[in-house]
Amino acid sequence: MERTGRIGFDNEKYLQEQSKAILERVNRFSDKLYLEFGGKILYDYHAARVLPGFAPNVKIRLLQNLKDQVDVIMCVYAGDIERNKIRADFGITYDVDLLKSIDDLKWYGIHVAAVVITRFDGQPAAAVFKNKLELKGIRVYLHRPTKGYPKNVDLIVSDEGYGANEYIETGKPIVVVTGPGPGSGKLATALGNLYHDIKRGLKAGYAKFETFPVWDLPPDHLVNIAYEAATADLRDVNMIDTHHLKAYGVKAVNYNRDIEAFGLLKKMLEKITGSASPYLSPTDMGVNRISSGIIDDNVCQRAAYQEIIRRHLRSFVEYAMGRAGKDTVDRNTEIMDKVGAKDEDRVVVEPARQAAKDAEHHGKGYGGIYCGAAIELHDGTIVTGKNSPLLHASSSMILNATKHLAGLPDNMILLPENIIDSVTHLKQNILNGKNVSLDVEETLIALSISAISNPAAQMALQKLTGLNNCEMHSSHIPTPGDEAGLRKLKVNVTCDPLFSSKRLFVSE
Repeated sequence: MERTGRIGFDNEKYLQEQSKAILERVNRFSDKLYLEFGGKILYDYHAARVLPGFAPNVKIRLLQNLKDQVDVIMCVYAGDIERNKIRADFGITYDVDLLKSIDDLKWYGIHVAAVVITRFDGQPAAAVFKNKLELKGIRVYLHRPTKGYPKNVDLIVSDEGYGANEYIETGKPIVVVTGPGPGSGKLATALGNLYHDIKRGLKAGYAKFETFPVWDLPPDHLVNIAYEAATADLRDVNMIDTHHLKAYGVKAVNYNRDIEAFGLLKKMLEKITGSASPYLSPTDMGVNRISSGIIDDNVCQRAAYQEIIRRHLRSFVEYAMGRAGKDTVDRNTEIMDKVGAKDEDRVVVEPARQAAKDAEHHGKGYGGIYCGAAIELHDGTIVTGKNSPLLHASSSMILNATKHLAGLPDNMILLPENIIDSVTHLKQNILNGKNVSLDVEETLIALSISAISNPAAQMALQKLTGLNNCEMHSSHIPTPGDEAGLRKLKVNVTCDPLFSSKRLFVSE
């Protein structure tokens, strides 16, 4: 299942079909449509990885086309703020991600009407976050847990349930309800406002903007299985939507939680609106035309296979760092077994591990730890790096990769000794750092300084963009400085669950 560099997805076809489907759904409800966004509204890197060619911000392009008709409500669960839940692809907490999303949406010209802190129960960190937002001029609503949820429909759909939370004022016919991750409280927010609107005599409705699982691909299609891997912590399972099959005689795929909850959700919608539900299945509720953009199924299946391996490797690291439970690791291992994958099917894994062995064999390492890193360039070349007293393994790999791309000899010096000495002096003698070797962020800065007087370094610097979206593996968990630098280079990183230092606290 090697990489091909081919495109498997057409953004323009998808935009056309998804926009058309959204407008058709809006026309069903003359006053307002609450559109809950499943998945990430911004920077959907999972979709970009499993559907090569998918633009991470294509959903925003869609909303830009409708921006005169769209208000956005951002939801964040108070408990996620309290425990500093991390969005892994950016390495930032959910509350910080929400701030970033508001800035990004504004930059795209899309109006953010309000932020809702959901299931608020006096969490101090959430209260502080509310004050922070309000000082920035953002409207914030605190929504308490809904009484009777999830089974007491009569209590949920009442003035004591949905009616107890404050109505969120919006002015556009399409209200996008989104959040930084699953469990943000998007559904309760959308249905709560729908309850208030119906009481005010408005003809409003609800729908979901969906991406995964792809309803018109088989449950065991690798793109859909990659969705199971991405939600291993939630234990989502792709299934045939029995409600859809019964209503229409058509097989459609959805996931277990939506299928199991549909009967209850249908009852709530009917009680809120006082009429029969417009939806006969959870698939009906979703607006999902993602398959219209798939132009090469084989390319997407190969990419999804690789994503399953990435998720498996990442689950071990998350477990080692205390961010995930053993059940998540077990679920990812189960998915790997189902598709017959092994970690070594990711072509950069073995070269990285071999580079670590080579470092140990040659006695090159730092602090008794021998690390290796490998990157697959877009032409299929594998470039490796080893750690040393001067450079982290990832730093060495980056320099070697840029030399290859620039056509420079392997023995070419890109960072003069005086620059490295100056940085290590700063770290060790002035900042009292314990690790003086250069991480990726420091290496990139040193390379930019060297480029002023070194033509070879200038050539290498210009090739850094050639690393965007390349696949990389490290034999050890990257340090914060490595992780930040690699993220800025837009490298798709996996690693083994080994720490690159014997120290318990690593900050550099």
